[in-house]
Amino acid sequence: MLPMKEAVLAPGVLLRAVQTKKFKNSLLSVTFLEPLTAENAAQNALLSKVLRRGVRKYPDLSSLSAALDNLYGGSIEPVLRKKGEVQCIGFWGTFLEDAFVPGHTPILEEAASLLGQLVLDPAGDGRSFLPTYVESERENLIHKIRSQVNDKLQYSLSRLREEMCCDEPYGLDKLGSEESVRAITGPRLYDRYREMLETAPVCFYYCGSAAFERVENAFRRAFAALPQGKRQAIPQTKVLAEPIGAVRRFQDSMDVTQGKLILGFRTGGGFRALEEIAQGLLFNAVYGGTTNSKLFLNVREKRSLCYFANSTLAQNKGVLQVYSGVEFSNFAQAEQEILTQLTACQQGEITKEELETARRSVMSSLRTTLDAQGRLEEYWLNRFVSGTNFQPEDLAQAVERVTVEQVVRVAQRVQLDSIYTLKGKEG
Repeated sequence: MLPMKEAVLAPGVLLRAVQTKKFKNSLLSVTFLEPLTAENAAQNALLSKVLRRGVRKYPDLSSLSAALDNLYGGSIEPVLRKKGEVQCIGFWGTFLEDAFVPGHTPILEEAASLLGQLVLDPAGDGRSFLPTYVESERENLIHKIRSQVNDKLQYSLSRLREEMCCDEPYGLDKLGSEESVRAITGPRLYDRYREMLETAPVCFYYCGSAAFERVENAFRRAFAALPQGKRQAIPQTKVLAEPIGAVRRFQDSMDVTQGKLILGFRTGGGFRALEEIAQGLLFNAVYGGTTNSKLFLNVREKRSLCYFANSTLAQNKGVLQVYSGVEFSNFAQAEQEILTQLTACQQGEITKEELETARRSVMSSLRTTLDAQGRLEEYWLNRFVSGTNFQPEDLAQAVERVTVEQVVRVAQRVQLDSIYTLKGKEG
């Protein structure tokens, strides 16, 4: 077990530190949690990109890169994530561990200081962002929004969420819309930035070998200027337990040679408690989350109805998506077989071998989390968003306890909500 310690640095500001000597680099991150809204999504998406352009001490990318080079090739990059209906805005940085620095020169404090400057001391006059940075990053964001259509699978998954959850924040793109990006002005963005600093819950994270007291002191000094006003509670994701009305169908047509079939399900509630998450993970692995799942072995391998067929579970939101690549002529058959395999799960047609193979897959994934700093940081961010703090090893032990009856009960709560298809253009 990798020891994790935490400290509340101020109301709504939490530091979590994982202590380990497994890695050559240490990892630091800072994340602000904002409710995902149509009004603020684009501005939040733009913020970290503008902040990353420079600080007052290093006002451009060239001088900022030189400062990182002086920290023995360290890196800090903006990160934007969507967790349920929560938008996570921040930075993620890696730096050499002291043991690998010439002379064992300590660089944690300097690294944390630079991270703090990126968040709290952007290039400019202290009252606004540099207009050229706002303008160029605004155009970059518009280009990124437009380019999402190039990845047809991710585009299709996004379209299903957009249509299925059209009246819920979960249906919003974490990047915002092109229209809302174009409406952003420098003053408006700076106001949003100040509001986020003052009101959003904050999670600091560290993974490395430094003593916890040293880590805490480094973050306290680096972020001493962070406003200490009353912060909002961690945003909550609203869970719609079951569909409203009949199954809805949506379709797009594009110049594609392979169709995409996406089925969206409601799972009867979210998965937040330890045992709930363990049961949800194992159900998803049995149904469609692995290469030994019912979807993969039956829809793809035995019946050859899809190029691929997988499922993914949004735990906080309680939404299950099945995604597949399909020949246009096989849409109806593939859809029916996907639902047939769900029915099999609901009726308890899960062999001991299927259950244990799925269990091994989930356990392997959890072990991988312990061996990858990025996945470990993602894991603890998920815990912060859900307001929990159990270890990956605790989750692994809970997975070991899951029975086939519990997997069946999870499956029996799953109900089809919406179906999205991406087809080729006629003619």
